[in-house]
Amino acid sequence: MQLGFSIRLQLLLLSLFLFAIPWLGYKYVWELEQYLRTGQEQTMIGTARAVATALHERPALFDSQSAYLQTVRPGTDLYAPPIDTPIRLDGKLNDWDTVTPLARQYGEDQVVNWFQSTFPRPEVSLSFRHMVGRYGQYLYAMFDVADDNVVWRQPNSLSIDRSDHLLIGLMPESGELQRFIIAPYQEGWVNAFKLDNDLSRYRAADNELRIQGRWLRTTDGYNIELRFPLEMTSGSLAFALIDIDDPATRIKQYAIGTANPNTSDGLGTVVTPSPEIERILSGLKYADSRVWVVDKHKRVLARAGNLQSSAGFRASQRPESELPWWRWIEKHWLLPLYYHILTKPPADFVDEMEDAYALVGKDLTSALDGQPDSLWRLTPDNKAVVLSAAYPIYIGDNVMGAVVVEQTTNGIRTLRNRALEELFHVILAVMLLGTSGLLLFANRISSRIRKLRDDTEAVIDDNGKIIGELTPARQRDEIGDLSRAFADVLGRLQQYNSYLENMASRLSHELRTPIAVVKSSLDTLSHIDDREEQAVFISRAQSGISRLSTILNSMSEATRLEHAIAQEDIETFDVTKVVSGCVAGYQHAYNARQFKLKGAESPMMIAGSPELFAQMLDKIVANATEFSDDDDVITLNLWREGKAIRLSVTNPGPTLPQGMRSQLLQSMVSVRAETSRHQDTTHPHLGLGLFIANMIAQFHKGSLSIDNLPDNTGVCVVITLAAPST
Repeated sequence: MQLGFSIRLQLLLLSLFLFAIPWLGYKYVWELEQYLRTGQEQTMIGTARAVATALHERPALFDSQSAYLQTVRPGTDLYAPPIDTPIRLDGKLNDWDTVTPLARQYGEDQVVNWFQSTFPRPEVSLSFRHMVGRYGQYLYAMFDVADDNVVWRQPNSLSIDRSDHLLIGLMPESGELQRFIIAPYQEGWVNAFKLDNDLSRYRAADNELRIQGRWLRTTDGYNIELRFPLEMTSGSLAFALIDIDDPATRIKQYAIGTANPNTSDGLGTVVTPSPEIERILSGLKYADSRVWVVDKHKRVLARAGNLQSSAGFRASQRPESELPWWRWIEKHWLLPLYYHILTKPPADFVDEMEDAYALVGKDLTSALDGQPDSLWRLTPDNKAVVLSAAYPIYIGDNVMGAVVVEQTTNGIRTLRNRALEELFHVILAVMLLGTSGLLLFANRISSRIRKLRDDTEAVIDDNGKIIGELTPARQRDEIGDLSRAFADVLGRLQQYNSYLENMASRLSHELRTPIAVVKSSLDTLSHIDDREEQAVFISRAQSGISRLSTILNSMSEATRLEHAIAQEDIETFDVTKVVSGCVAGYQHAYNARQFKLKGAESPMMIAGSPELFAQMLDKIVANATEFSDDDDVITLNLWREGKAIRLSVTNPGPTLPQGMRSQLLQSMVSVRAETSRHQDTTHPHLGLGLFIANMIAQFHKGSLSIDNLPDNTGVCVVITLAAPST
C-alpha cells in the first residue's frame, strides 16, 4: 500500500527546514563569542604588559636572594605567604588552616646532621610538618612534630642542648650568621636564646625576646608556634629540630630541618610577598581582573583582585518589556526553553587558585622564558572558564618574574546568552509565522485543487459523457491556468464528441443515397429482362458505387496527404507567382465567379512545396465559391507584414455560426445547410477541405484562421506564413 503525502503534509515537512535558522543563528553567535574571546585574550595580554612595564628595571622590588637563585630547593627555600590575620601563639595551629596546603613534611630524608658517627645509625623516630607565613612586619613559623619520646630540659640546667630543642639559623643584613635555640623546661610560652659565634658549641650568649612563641605537648609529640620580626633576616633562614630519645644519657641523635643552621652557605632563602609590589597593584583590585606577580620560581610576590568578580565584560541589564503578558511568557515559557541549550554563567564557582602562593601553567612557563602567552582553563567544578595571560618582567636582560592576569568568560557568556535570547525571540516568531503561513497557503492550494477535482468530476457522468461546462477560475496563478486549461480541454472534448455524433449522421446521410440507388437498381434489375432497361439500371448502380468510392476516397484523402507531406521535398519558391497562376486557373474553372488579386507585385519567397501550397489554395477557393453567388467577386490579397507573409481569401455570402470558427479547421466539420442552393449533390461534403488546408499551412510553418467580415457580408480566410531567414 502506497502512502500518499498531501500538499499540506509536504509543506509541513518542508517547513522543518526552518529549524536550520536557529542553528545558523546559534553558530553565528558562537563564532561571535570566539571573536570576543580572542579580543579578551589580547586585552588581557595588554593588561599584563602594562603592569609588567611598571615593574621593569626595578631590582629593589626583587631584592630577595631567592629571586637571583638559578634553582629553588624545595623544603630548604621557604615561602612565606601573607596571612589574613595575626597568628595567636597558642600552639593549636588552627590559625594556619587557610595556608596549611603549603606546609611541607620533613622526615628521615631531611636529616641535616648526624651527631653519632657510629654505625648503624639510630632509627629516625621524629618527623614534622612545617611552614612559615607573614603578617605585617612579622614572620611566623609553625611545627607540627611527631616524636615518640619528648625529652624536656632539666630544671635549673644551664645546658640548653641536652634536651629536644629547636635550632634557628639566619643571616641579617650584616651578613654574619646568627644562631638561636629554643629548649623549654616544659610546655608553654617560650623565648629564644642567642648563641655565641663559636659554631662548634651551643652556649647561650643572651636572651632573644624578639623570638617568641608557644611549645604545646600533643599526643603524638608537640607543636611549636613562633614569631619574630622580618628585619632580623635578609632572607636567609633555616630551622632544625634536634631529637634526644634517652632522658638519662641525653645524647643528641640527629637533626632534621629545612637546612643546617650551623652553616651560612647552607641556609635556605625565605621569600615573602613584596609590600611595594602590592602597593603598585592595589589600584587594580577595582578592575575586572585578578593580577598576580610571581618571581622566576613561580612563587607569588603579590596579588590583587578577586576572580569571582573578574567577569571581564560587564553587560548592562537587559530592559524588560512593557507588556506584562509578554514578560510572563518570556519568564515562564521562552527562557526556560532556551536554557535547555544555553548555560548561565555561575554565580559562584570553585576557585582552586584563590589562596595559591605558587602558580603553574603553560602561559607562566612561556612568560618566564621571555614569551608572553595565554591559557584557557576550566574550574574544578566545570562551571566557569578562566583565561589567564602572562607577561615577563625584565631587569636588564634577565627575566626576574612575570605578571599573570586572570579573568573569567562570564561576561562574554552573559552577552552571548542575551544575544541568543533576542535572536531566538525573533527566530521563534519567524518560524511560527512562517509555518502558519505555509499551512494556510497549503490549505488554500489544497482546497482549490480539491474544488477543481470535484468540479471536473461533476461535468462528466459515469459513462464518460460530458454533461456540463467547467467554469474557469479567475485567479491568475498556475492553478487558475490549470482550471482554464481543464475548461478548454473539456470544451474541446465536448466539441469532439459532438463532432463524432454528427459524423455518424453525416456519413449515414452521405451513404444512404448511393446505397439506396444501388439497392433499388439491383432489385429492379432482377425483374427486368430487357437488355436496354437493364443497361440503364446497371448504369445507375455503377453511379451509386462511384459515389460510394468518392466518399471513401475523400475520407482517406487527409491520411494520404499527411503521408505525402512527410515525403515532400522542401524548396524555396515565390508565393506571388504561385498565387497569380492559381487565380488565372480559377477564372476559367469558376467562370460564374469573378476573381480579384491584390498586392501580388513583388516576389515573396517561402520554404515549402509549391504544389501543396496550390492544393491548399484550391481547398480555400472551393469553399469560397460554394458559399457565394454567381457574379460575386472573390478577392485574394497578398502582402508582407513584418517578417510574415499574409494571404487572405474573401468571399461574400453567409457568415459563420457562433462558436464554429475554430471548429471549422477540424476534421469532418461542415456548416453547409442541407438545402443550400449551391450544394453539389453529386459530390459529398465531409468537412475535410479546411482541415486539409490547415494541415498544409502548418507544413509551411504557418497558420490558418477564418472569420466573418466586420460588416457581416461574408467570410475571410487568412493564411499567415513565415518568410525564410536570409
